[in-house]
Amino acid sequence: MSEEKIVFCKSGGCTAKLGPGMLEHVLSKIPKKKDENLLIGFDHADDAAVYRLSDDLAVVQTLDFFPPMVEDPYIFGQIAAANALSDIYAMGGTVKTALNIVCFPEKMDLNILGEILLGGNSKVTEAGGTLAGGHSIADVDVKYGLSVMGTIHPEKILANNGVREGDVLLLTKPLGAGIVLAANQMKEASAAAYEQAVNSMTTLNKYAAEVLSGYEVHGCTDVTGFGFLKHLSEMIGEQYSAQIDSSQIPYIEDAARYADEFYLTAAGQRNRNSVGSDVEFSDVPFWMEEILFDPQTSGGLLAGIRPEDAQSALEKLKKLGLPCAAVGRITKRREKKILVY
Repeated sequence: MSEEKIVFCKSGGCTAKLGPGMLEHVLSKIPKKKDENLLIGFDHADDAAVYRLSDDLAVVQTLDFFPPMVEDPYIFGQIAAANALSDIYAMGGTVKTALNIVCFPEKMDLNILGEILLGGNSKVTEAGGTLAGGHSIADVDVKYGLSVMGTIHPEKILANNGVREGDVLLLTKPLGAGIVLAANQMKEASAAAYEQAVNSMTTLNKYAAEVLSGYEVHGCTDVTGFGFLKHLSEMIGEQYSAQIDSSQIPYIEDAARYADEFYLTAAGQRNRNSVGSDVEFSDVPFWMEEILFDPQTSGGLLAGIRPEDAQSALEKLKKLGLPCAAVGRITKRREKKILVY
């Protein structure tokens, strides 16, 4: 009897995340220990935890892993690592060490695992960090990611909820990667769209973070599995609202057509269910709505920056080579948290 074939790529990346509503329900039941040195914990809905060690040093800690979303193991390793490392950059930190997290079927070719780890290591090295070990278990499906530790000055943390009224919102990578990958699963994505998605997902947010570090940034997050609108909603909290100019949203061009053809993800619909009631769309086409709800894997940074700094920062970000834009601004609180026009 022949062995059952193990499929490497089913549906992965940040589309595999649990829905935001489910997570909020579970986390609300976990007791929160009071520790004055825990500057950011899970109650902040932020990108990473921050723990103060001294007056001028804090550690930033995060982890992220998921199933493959591309067929090439090396590229998958790169994407998974870039995605995990991104949380450190979203907090304004510097990457120091990383640990591999591996789930791998015992019947699968170990050369595939080797390629995944090589891909991941290439991004840790590019980040200036050191791969220091990890942990692996046997599983029916492949999963890979990193636990990452970085450092930051306690007074220079870029929390996701520090935005102020009037801040301009900068987005450093295009949206639509989840839709493109869904179309690719059905063999319908163009080579150009797939290449754009891979290029975006394998690009470290290190370089955008370095640009932003030269300006007064009040709040920052990376756009991943909860999609642009849910991550934006977490940034503005209950104190402010945001206006988004959909004509300025950078996206992978073919994603618009794929969304209109309903190459969508369940995770995108979970995002719509979670935050859709807080959003007012004004003359926005269906495909743009879907792009804004679309779960991103290793997505860009979304930063709230002083209006007087926005144009200068944007010009420098554009030199990095990825589509980016000033997509909106923070406003006084309105009935709906987010207006998209």
